[in-house]
Amino acid sequence: MEKFRKDYAALPYDVVSVDLDFDVGAEETLVTSTLALAPAGGGPLVLDGEDLRLVSVAVDGAPLAPSAYEVGAETLTIAAPPAQPFTLTTVVGIKPAENTQLSGLYESSGNLCTQCEAEGFRRITYFYDRPDCMASYTCRVEADKAKYPVLLSNGNEVARGDADGGRHWARFEDPFKKPSYLFALVAGDLGGIRGSFTTKSGRAIDLRVWSEHENVGQLDWSLEALKKAMKWDEDVYGLEYDLDVYHIVAVNDFNMGAMENKGLNVFNTACVLAAPETATDGDYDRVLGVVAHEYFHNWSGNRVTCRDWFQLTLKEGLTVFRDQHFTEDMTSRAVKRVDDVRVMRSAQFAQDAGPMAHPIRPESYVAMDNFYTVTVYNKGSEVIRMYRTLLGWDGFRKGADLYFSRHDGSAVTCDDFRQAMADATGRDLAQFERWYTQAGTPTVTAAPGTVVDGAYAVALSQATKGTPGQEDKAPFHVPIAAALLDRAAGAVVAEATFELTEASQTFSFGAVDEGAADYVLSLNRDFSAPVTMVVEGQTAEDLLFLATYDTDPVNKWDATQRLGAAAVLDAFAGAEAADASFAALARAFGATLEDEAGDPSLRALNLALPGFSELSLQLDDGFDPGLLCAALKAVKRQLAAAFEAELAALYDSLASDAAFSVDAAEVGRRRLRNACLGILSRLDGQEFRAAAHYDAADCMTDRLAAAVALAGAASPERDRVLGDFFATAKASKADLVVNKWFALQASADADDALATVRALVAHPDFTRTNPNRYRSVVNTFAGANPAAFHAADGGGYDFVRDEVIATDKLNPQVAARLAGAFGNWRKFDAPRQAKMKACLEAIRDAAGLSKDTYEIASRSLK
Repeated sequence: MEKFRKDYAALPYDVVSVDLDFDVGAEETLVTSTLALAPAGGGPLVLDGEDLRLVSVAVDGAPLAPSAYEVGAETLTIAAPPAQPFTLTTVVGIKPAENTQLSGLYESSGNLCTQCEAEGFRRITYFYDRPDCMASYTCRVEADKAKYPVLLSNGNEVARGDADGGRHWARFEDPFKKPSYLFALVAGDLGGIRGSFTTKSGRAIDLRVWSEHENVGQLDWSLEALKKAMKWDEDVYGLEYDLDVYHIVAVNDFNMGAMENKGLNVFNTACVLAAPETATDGDYDRVLGVVAHEYFHNWSGNRVTCRDWFQLTLKEGLTVFRDQHFTEDMTSRAVKRVDDVRVMRSAQFAQDAGPMAHPIRPESYVAMDNFYTVTVYNKGSEVIRMYRTLLGWDGFRKGADLYFSRHDGSAVTCDDFRQAMADATGRDLAQFERWYTQAGTPTVTAAPGTVVDGAYAVALSQATKGTPGQEDKAPFHVPIAAALLDRAAGAVVAEATFELTEASQTFSFGAVDEGAADYVLSLNRDFSAPVTMVVEGQTAEDLLFLATYDTDPVNKWDATQRLGAAAVLDAFAGAEAADASFAALARAFGATLEDEAGDPSLRALNLALPGFSELSLQLDDGFDPGLLCAALKAVKRQLAAAFEAELAALYDSLASDAAFSVDAAEVGRRRLRNACLGILSRLDGQEFRAAAHYDAADCMTDRLAAAVALAGAASPERDRVLGDFFATAKASKADLVVNKWFALQASADADDALATVRALVAHPDFTRTNPNRYRSVVNTFAGANPAAFHAADGGGYDFVRDEVIATDKLNPQVAARLAGAFGNWRKFDAPRQAKMKACLEAIRDAAGLSKDTYEIASRSLK
């Protein structure tokens, strides 16, 4: 059933407290839940529950007769509960080992763990499983001591003891009210490391990071990241941790990246394990960012949470912004910002342009799990960033302080956050709400500027294409950070932030020299708003100038991206301008290679061309994706051939015997060297270089770069390197490295890509029940191998269709995400449209399809 934001209603009963008792058995776990309830309107008591075996129901300790309650497919209803405060005790049986959905309580590598966001708690016990139901929790866990020596739950441990039959128990109390989605339990045979952090008020916090025993050696970086995050949140936001202990637990089987359960974060191993021999530099950054993200949720999500799931961006957009800001401070601000803009342009803009387009605060959903999207998270973060741009850091911090103090311990809405920002600064932010209510990516167009009376005037206009259910868009409140550069001086002469609030407006830079020969505009600097920026009359010479002289790293990178896009799209169209477009790109490419003083990481980013997704957004519907892939491949080859000597020389110059470290200089060196290797690998006869790179590598970053460079080549070097990569990973029991081995082949640009992926799915180490392993093959093929997925014969479509239908029976969340690969089917030529549409129809009509996957397929077909 579809749910709508407009239908929100408060609960008829308040849950004052929750006491849970888990009796973990060999085949079944019995969960006893005692709820202290108080009428807040009264009427029937209808609690959520799925896949539960009800054992008993009691009110105020007295068992209820079966006629006093009704058990539905997803509910427990008590028609006439007491009119005064009462207790409800239920006992249910659940089977974690059979829970392949990985939602609720489930088994991972013999250990038990929970995932309750968004609606998993109902798979543990009957409850008001919604975020505005906040209560205090106590929890007792009893289990076999030999099999489950570690017992954990939210809050502080208050008691522990042994029980009969070789069993033991532990009891936990969480002093802070929380919604059910933040409940967590872990029971298993785990190893770990321990640390401590002293808060600004002098409290000592016990820090624990847990994993399977063989992975303990890869936990140090996550503990260091946690300490950095705790210190940063105190310094930057004044926010202090509140419990006595903080746990992070890494599990192999997890649908998401990590979960911010109060005081007991459960992580996908991919987001917590890091060591030089198993993790790339990107993995280290990911662990840093995700550990920080989940910690920051302690305030932006836990202490202040969402009233309902339509408000998800309230906690996720804000916390993504906070983790991005943190990572900028811990690493390189410029590199991190460019990386985040790349995600917006390649993934979020594509979502805005497709059938699943939705505002950052959706108006309806069938399965809430489908709305954990780049729109809610990443565009939501950009909306928070716009507050900071409009209000300045001091104003933004005042707004954040007011928000946390005003709503501590409450479940609130996006409007409450916006109101706090307005109240703290006196700014009128009424129009800004449109970022929450309207879907789509605005296009902001700048007309050529003119100098009049000592001011440089520029006219800006905005327009947003219609999206499903929203054809007409009102103007957004768009902050455009801008600079004016003097072409002759090669320098910025004026800066401003323009607030575009109407369909079109004219803005001015004051005090410019009317006699200057020429000015060049730099607009939407630092990606100040999530918009597509169009500058009318902008030439290749303008872009080359910006790529050379702009002081904003994002716009310097953007200029090279625009030159790359022009070269690829002109080649795709067979345009007469193709040679000139490539020549302009080559000038920028050569300048990057020669820029010895530049940040190596930024140079590596500037050597990369836009990807398939970004390029496709610049084409009208009905294009041939195979031809676009061919054009992109051809331009990459052309660049490699034109600069082979320079690339090889730069590659050789970046060799180093220095010990592995994750400092910015060493990360940048590896990133630029591996970028050169990747470009050179486009040329025939370069296999020797990649193979030698692999043999000399002393870290996973370099080993993986070499393996990726070889993955698409049919050569003995490829077979040897990939064979060694897999054998080494298996011997060291490094599951995440095995995932990399699967993924690098699934994404390889090779003629036999589909046959390779079919072979990988049949590999003994492939499984559909582990999301990381599954996604490393099937989702990687569908999302990162456009040439093979969009093959003209439709074989890639058929493969993914069958995988969606098969996987849906085991894990609907994974299947629904995979089904999204067909979402933009209307972009492509008629034969492919027909094939993709037929696949969506087959998925939609499959027997027993989950609501998660049905929603994606049916919305995509509308």
